[in-house]
Amino acid sequence: MGATIIIGAQWGDEGKGKVIDYLSKKASIVIRFHGGNNAGHTIVNLHGKFAMHLIPSGIFNENSIAVIGNGVVLDLEVLVSEIEMIEKTGLKFSKRLYISPRCNIIFPYHKILEKIYEEAKGKNKTWTTGRGISPAYADKVSYNGIRLFDLLNKKVFKEKLETQLNIKNKIIKTFGEKPLEIKDIYTKQLKLLEKIKPYIKEPFEILNIDLMSNKEILLEGAHGVFLDNDWGTYPFVTASGVLSGNATIGAGIAPKYIKKIVGISKAYTTRVGHGPFPSELFEKEAERLRQLGNEFGSTTGRPRRCGWFDAELIRFAAKINGFSDLAITKMDILDSFDKIKICTHYLLDGSKVKYEDISTEMLFKVKPIYKTLTGWKSKTNGIRRYDDLPKEAKNYLKEIEKLIGVKISYISTGPETENIIEI
Repeated sequence: MGATIIIGAQWGDEGKGKVIDYLSKKASIVIRFHGGNNAGHTIVNLHGKFAMHLIPSGIFNENSIAVIGNGVVLDLEVLVSEIEMIEKTGLKFSKRLYISPRCNIIFPYHKILEKIYEEAKGKNKTWTTGRGISPAYADKVSYNGIRLFDLLNKKVFKEKLETQLNIKNKIIKTFGEKPLEIKDIYTKQLKLLEKIKPYIKEPFEILNIDLMSNKEILLEGAHGVFLDNDWGTYPFVTASGVLSGNATIGAGIAPKYIKKIVGISKAYTTRVGHGPFPSELFEKEAERLRQLGNEFGSTTGRPRRCGWFDAELIRFAAKINGFSDLAITKMDILDSFDKIKICTHYLLDGSKVKYEDISTEMLFKVKPIYKTLTGWKSKTNGIRRYDDLPKEAKNYLKEIEKLIGVKISYISTGPETENIIEI
């Protein structure tokens, strides 16, 4: 027992929510440690289909506690709507949801600023989600953030909000946008606060009690490795630290408790928005994968770019995070392909290069080198035993293990939570 970190091994959308929903059955606590409502984890279980953006996916396990950790930034309006969505299922979670009072809040000015910054970049914009995530994190590290702690004291909240509007409105007006009024924001945020107030509890003690009692805890990553602010394809990344090393900071636990790190990867690769994508497919091939895999963002609705499995990316992700296990999702999406390719490595100007040695600009220019495998051309959807997989599907998985150097412990064969092969 101990803490298990779940990390997306690609650019997000790998199926982390489903794997967490599955693994949470054995967990006492599931905790989100970074990101905001720019993340979207789709879950299909006996309660229905849900797109989770802030509340950990483990909320559906009635024997576990769901924690939103201090590393998360909160849009209170989104959080309240998510709470109300879960309430409609009849699930009881009044004593099972903890929200750290150290969470920073996303305000309307953060969304306006993000829009302003994107437009000001012109052709060099980074195609952000527009949800105010990066300006909220920028405020956090520049000592301008407002936390849940502050909202719990009306006087402190009003003073801090006045200070921030004094700063932000100057920028907003400079770019021709309408300045914001404090009364509107102040009143609305306090109204939203009332809905979530019962859940605002410091989770530090319960986390550490369970860890010292050798109970199972899951740390839920919100994005993929290559959206990490340091090691991703910067600047086409997210505002927070995605890697396993950041999990202990955003959750408030000591590294000694981490016992397992599971990397989640699709059986192919997808990406939303701009940025380099070496194994990307185009036109008919890309559209085939997109339609078969329903590759449209659960948060943004944007169509995802699609390509073959990139072993060079996952090799790096496995090393920097210390993956102990891999989970491969959406195996069934490849059921109809005659041939399936794996990108084994890159060439740049004729020489072999590694991801960690090149810049984002150089990654745009690499040539992916592929190994072609025979497809299995039979249905894997719903299979729950490894022995029942077609021989060619097993060969594909073994090739991935060989290239990455990490064992595959979980295989997803359909969107429903129960459609997982555990090895």
